[in-house]
Amino acid sequence: MKILVLNGSPRLNGNTCDAIEAVVSGIEANKKDATVEIIDINKYRLGFCQNCDACKSNGGSCVTDIDSNLLVGKVVEADMLIFASPVYWWGISAQLKTLIDKMYSRSGELKKQSKNVGVLAVGGAPVTNTQYRLISEQFKCITAYLGWQLVFDEAISAYQIGDLEANQARIVELNRLWQQI
Repeated sequence: MKILVLNGSPRLNGNTCDAIEAVVSGIEANKKDATVEIIDINKYRLGFCQNCDACKSNGGSCVTDIDSNLLVGKVVEADMLIFASPVYWWGISAQLKTLIDKMYSRSGELKKQSKNVGVLAVGGAPVTNTQYRLISEQFKCITAYLGWQLVFDEAISAYQIGDLEANQARIVELNRLWQQI
């Protein structure tokens, strides 16, 4: 099983990364048939989708940049996707949203695939805040449209760098998400 973790955080040492680390360590320790690749989206050059539809007539390649074709190719190859993002203004980061928009280039192919999906949304507000519901609903719409299975959808409250790492009970919960895969 190929698991692709899409890290939408521009920080490579924050709470989103701590959440990813907790989930991945649980997977690697317990799912011996799984290989995990973490993609830090911020390290890639992604242009915004121009809705030019060139990708629909050329086999699914975006004509505006090269990196999105590489990353969307990895999405196509994966059996499971974990979308991880900090919460910015009641939504996911622009980095993650841009990649999701680029998935349009191969949406026909993606709709024919069966994938499991996990979501990690990390914000400073309490998990009862509307922002987490909005993100959750967005991913429910995406997975329903593509016919994929949403296997976990985690709202995580952690504001300052290190807040999640200090919450060992929450780290243990995230470490056990491998059981839902």
